[in-house]
Amino acid sequence: MDLLEKLEAYARSGACSMHMPGHKGAGPGTELPWALDITEIDGFDNLHDAHGVLREAMDRAAGLWGSDRAFFLVGGSTCGILAGIAAAVNPGSTVLLPRGCHKSVYNALELLDLVPVYLPVPADEAAGAAGSLPPETVAAALADHPEARLVIVTSPTYEGVVSDVAAIVDLAHAAGVPVLVDEAHGAHLGFSPAFPTGAVAAGADVVIQSLHKTLPSLTQTAQAHWRRGLVDGEALARYLTVFQTSSPSYLLMGSMDRCVGLLAARGREIFAAYEKNLAVFDRAILPLRKLRILCHGGDALADHPAFYAFDPGKLVISTRGTSMTGPALVDTFRRDYGIELEMALGGYALAMTSICDTPETLGRLSAALLEIDRGLEAAPWPDSPAACPIPPRRMGPRKARALPGGPAPLGDAVGRVAGEMVWAYPPGVPLLVPGEEVTEALARSLEEMSRRGVALHGERGRPPETVWVLEQ
Repeated sequence: MDLLEKLEAYARSGACSMHMPGHKGAGPGTELPWALDITEIDGFDNLHDAHGVLREAMDRAAGLWGSDRAFFLVGGSTCGILAGIAAAVNPGSTVLLPRGCHKSVYNALELLDLVPVYLPVPADEAAGAAGSLPPETVAAALADHPEARLVIVTSPTYEGVVSDVAAIVDLAHAAGVPVLVDEAHGAHLGFSPAFPTGAVAAGADVVIQSLHKTLPSLTQTAQAHWRRGLVDGEALARYLTVFQTSSPSYLLMGSMDRCVGLLAARGREIFAAYEKNLAVFDRAILPLRKLRILCHGGDALADHPAFYAFDPGKLVISTRGTSMTGPALVDTFRRDYGIELEMALGGYALAMTSICDTPETLGRLSAALLEIDRGLEAAPWPDSPAACPIPPRRMGPRKARALPGGPAPLGDAVGRVAGEMVWAYPPGVPLLVPGEEVTEALARSLEEMSRRGVALHGERGRPPETVWVLEQ
């Protein structure tokens, strides 16, 4: 009996609820499964001290992915990343990471006053997306920074770009340094030969996965996987009690357990069908002449030297060389075809697929792509940097947060120190971090991204119009 079945049996038992939650199993309306939403009552275990049904569910997840221990997360990958970094390093430590990490990583850097060393990552010329993190770059950084205490890797990226995690782990472990992998977009990896190997199998010490992003599980559900060795597993468990709620949703945890059970029972069959559906999609889009789908259709991994590997579940639609931007493509799909894509940046848009996609949904997408492609005109793509240049770090973010400041027009902010984080969402990767200098190159990049329809966000300013900077 999995957790959802146990919840359903309890709802049918006629027990009188004299405990939280306040809806007592019968909230307004019938749209929500009120009767399955319970608290930590007898027989249903405690997420933060699991010895019963929840521990069994998490042990099943650990066995399926091959980790020594798995933790259910009800706060998304964000809480797992915060807890994983806190468990791996002491405050003030030096960490190695590519700039293109999710902003939750930067929140951990700020909370723990960590010193970042940013690892350069090549860009893909076809779309401008970031490529894989080269192992030789990690090796050089470990040699140059023997004080480093953690390597953080994002693999796959939002766009599906996978790094050689196994090689990076070998290099880091040889130096006695653990590796944490943000695998929020890769919980499905490794279940089929058509998909790259996942980070747990590659030997990473802590791996954070969002089940809800690429597998059938409710929003907010994620997992932290731990492998015995360089990170204290009990410290990870303790920090998860800090960064997660003390009142986890049994519905969320039930959906995780059901997802794990589905993959364990029918994973091979399901992924074989998924692989077949993607192959049919690839054949359907072969006539594309202006739009380019990275590593799909007539495009191949060999055409992208910046990629070590690629997740075929991600459909990155490059508009470079056409008269359309990525955000405009998203608008066209929404307005004319009733198809909602995941995200867009200046030169590409992203469609996410999963094992729940059918030949019909992928066929609808391919038909729309072909029709849009026929109506596009070729156009030179203006020269611009693939990503914002990393600004100089003038102080740590904790210090910057404590100093007075105010909003300034972007032009006037050049040369001053930022007091806020600025990012494009999606994908939630910071372009500017508190304590960094606002450079002229950064200002130009922000303006260019805004012109192409990319949504920029700040914590206190309104980029690109204004940025919060420290007083002179």
